[in-house]
Amino acid sequence: MPLRIYTRTGDEGETGLFGGGRVAKDHARVAAYGDVDELNSAIGVARAAAPPLLDDLLERIQRDLFSIGGQLATPDPARVRAAIEKAALSPERVGEMERTIDEADAELPPLRAFVLPGGTPKAAALHLARTICRRAERSVVHLAAQEEVHGLFVVYLNRLSDLLFTAARLANHRAGAGDVTW
Repeated sequence: MPLRIYTRTGDEGETGLFGGGRVAKDHARVAAYGDVDELNSAIGVARAAAPPLLDDLLERIQRDLFSIGGQLATPDPARVRAAIEKAALSPERVGEMERTIDEADAELPPLRAFVLPGGTPKAAALHLARTICRRAERSVVHLAAQEEVHGLFVVYLNRLSDLLFTAARLANHRAGAGDVTW
């Protein structure tokens, strides 16, 4: 019999966590990994919008977000140590984002005003991903105030929102659209 997508185990408002245990679907842990998952999907939308821009990096980021989400969904990492080790996140990933931001900034005109989200479809999708990233960051910070969370996750999400902002500006710049300022 083929595997079904529906299990009916969440019909009462609870969900299972990776490594065991169940919590309410509005638990801070579920909100955090849910927001990271939504961010991952938003980056997928941005990648699908033409033209390609930083596509290899954005794909690596999507893989990182899967790793972060998996670790956030795991209250007891010792029970699933092998899977968690596979999902390890290196601080070098933050450095890669910073270098990309610096390279893009060198191509962009100086920022002198607040930028309204929008412009090209590519830039608009990147701006939307940026705002979802900020929400994911807030959710992870909220969870970290209650439970242990790897400190690199907040740093990663903070830098990612900067990268997405810069990428949106770069998409507009390369399309000749420029920023729309407030």
